[in-house]
Amino acid sequence: MKDKLSINIIIDNRGYPLVVDRNDEEKYRQASKLLNEMVYHYRGQYADKDSQDILAMAAFQFVLKYLDEKKDATNELLIDEIKNLNDDVSDFLKQRAETES
Repeated sequence: MKDKLSINIIIDNRGYPLVVDRNDEEKYRQASKLLNEMVYHYRGQYADKDSQDILAMAAFQFVLKYLDEKKDATNELLIDEIKNLNDDVSDFLKQRAETES
């Protein structure tokens, strides 16, 4: 239990006790801060909505962001793979040209 830490995360004015890896504490606190900022933003826009609606909208926004990031990461991997294939083809063509000379 040395590497674990008990923390209390506040989300939308409610406390949530968690046991986390000591190295991940800052990540949990940052996530809580970002979520609370999003909740505050939506509360300002939709004052007539209850907490469940506000939290659902915030969660939905984060999932959209996650999907965008995932797509960008996939595109980056594909671009790297295409560059590697292009390098392989270039090397092959150079070798072939050298052997034909």
